Amino acid sequence: MADRLAPERYQPRWVPEPVRRHACDPDMLPVGSPGKVGVLELAFERIGGRTELTGHFQKAPLHITRPLYYDPARPDLPYVMLMMSGGGVLQGDRYRVDVSCGAGASVHLTTQGATRLYRMEQDYATQLVDLTVGPGGYLEYLPDPTIPFAGSCYYQRIGVTAAEDATVVLGETLLAGRLARGERHAYTAYCGDIEVRDPDGRLIFADPVRLVPAERRVTGPAVMADFGVLSSLYVVTRLRPAQEVADVLHEALAATGLRAGAGVLPGDRGAWARMLGDRSPEVLAAFTLAWDAVRRLLLGVPAPDLRKQ
Repeated sequence: MADRLAPERYQPRWVPEPVRRHACDPDMLPVGSPGKVGVLELAFERIGGRTELTGHFQKAPLHITRPLYYDPARPDLPYVMLMMSGGGVLQGDRYRVDVSCGAGASVHLTTQGATRLYRMEQDYATQLVDLTVGPGGYLEYLPDPTIPFAGSCYYQRIGVTAAEDATVVLGETLLAGRLARGERHAYTAYCGDIEVRDPDGRLIFADPVRLVPAERRVTGPAVMADFGVLSSLYVVTRLRPAQEVADVLHEALAATGLRAGAGVLPGDRGAWARMLGDRSPEVLAAFTLAWDAVRRLLLGVPAPDLRKQ
């Protein structure tokens, strides 16, 4: 218990300067206070023909639903919803999520809804996500969108360690703000890092995001342009040739009418796709099409209805 809640576990070793510069001791609950640190550790193993949750530790505000096996096409694959007991992420919050997917195990992880980053007048918030997938494992991590409110300051790092024959389907969707309120890029800083490595620590690929609207344009052609929603899907796999995965993603997105593209990951370790749109429903629909196409190609089954309503 003590090790899990030690500051070096939930505090990032490094925070980008646009976020780090806002570090301070808040007038309200300081970093590390009860309710300000969320820790979630999950372990999955293949037992008796299906994947079981074999390890589980949680500290509020992070918790999960019990694993659900409701996909008739893959009755062995559990669906687990990561939940947050509060309404969103506040200044001084520090979250850490660790997930281990053992050899031959399969699991789908998602969230109960959008992650809302509230205004942060003092300090910042962070989340660390570490996903480890063993030989022959299959893991999907497809959280709902992140919405940075005006004045929010946030850093997220997603680290993946994947065995040579493991498959990881990783998604991320970011809104420019509360679009229904006409709020666009009013956040202070949004920084994110995605790093995927092999078991020896060698980097397969990295995708950093640094959005600081007050200092540099975030509406250029290499960032979010004039769109309100940016969504990315990464497929790390050896189950099919990388170019074939990229082609399937491209074909799925071509008919959506969105600004979208797909390509091959470094080292032919899979493929990626990126979508831009004006509204979240149309982008999320395109994202689901891409995920469904990948599922059909790699697993031979369609993507299920996630039943979040």
